[in-house]
Amino acid sequence: MFTPEDDLALIRTAAAEAGRIALGFWKREPEVWWKGSSPVSEADFAADAHLRRVLLAARPHYGWISEETAAQPAGAGEQRFFVVDPIDGTRAFLRGETTWCISVAVIGAGRPIAGVLDAPALGEVFGATADGAATLNDQPIAVSAFERKRKLLLSMPDSMRRRLEDARGGEIDFAANVPSLAYRLAMVASGRLDGTLVGARANDWDIAAGDLILERAGGRLVRADGQPHLYNPAPERHGVLVAGAQGAVRRLLDYGLEAA
Repeated sequence: MFTPEDDLALIRTAAAEAGRIALGFWKREPEVWWKGSSPVSEADFAADAHLRRVLLAARPHYGWISEETAAQPAGAGEQRFFVVDPIDGTRAFLRGETTWCISVAVIGAGRPIAGVLDAPALGEVFGATADGAATLNDQPIAVSAFERKRKLLLSMPDSMRRRLEDARGGEIDFAANVPSLAYRLAMVASGRLDGTLVGARANDWDIAAGDLILERAGGRLVRADGQPHLYNPAPERHGVLVAGAQGAVRRLLDYGLEAA
């Protein structure tokens, strides 16, 4: 049995190379296709192909879930599986912005046990295991020391922001939206934001690595009922989720999410 630290070392190395592959397409007008209203580029496919090849060669019995390729079940008797978004924030990537990342997690018994977010255009690598500290470039990170008497600093999609602004605008400072949900969770984990709301219909690959990194940094990602999200080997969309420092999550849950 590989330890979470073993798995973190593997996915960190694989994500770093996937980031280098993606940088080869960044700001170079890669070919783009559309999945409904969502773009996917040749950079996404190239990074995904690398991750699938390297990770399943090293852990052939693990399962596989990715935004860009078909799911593969785990081998007999194996509970662990990879959850991968080869480029989270493709829209930002295609606009030449820096806030996109490679997101890779290993799930065991329904929860992430190792996770990495590699943002190569920013030179930032976030990582965590289920029994270790969350780090940014190998230095420990922690969520904000949130106090209920001050305003929340949040980032979220504009549609959610407008509704929350109408209902609770006097209690919130809104930072600019960050299209990459994974990187937004990393910003919360590193104390740059107090929290964020995750819109319904996001997928497990958008949140798995960030969920663990946030948890190990002292924060939480929870459902509207306050319970953690559980991951299973079938790709799954979910309802509205709340992420943040402990106090921020409590206040957002108190809002009842009627504005989400």
